[in-house]
Amino acid sequence: MSKRKSAWRIWAKALGAKEGKNDREADIIAGIRTVILVSYMVTNIAIVANAVRHWNNINYTQTEQLK
Repeated sequence: MSKRKSAWRIWAKALGAKEGKNDREADIIAGIRTVILVSYMVTNIAIVANAVRHWNNINYTQTEQLK
């Protein structure tokens, strides 16, 4: 078994229980699960980046006008 097939097999098992009637269908399902996982990760990174970017964001023009 090649390293690529072995890595794919381990990744597919890490995503969850094997689903499907045969190996080809199980590979398609694992691919769909991978796409969902990547979309979750991209969304979470965008949310965290936005929170960090606006962390302690003070509009100094408004505070100067209040003085």
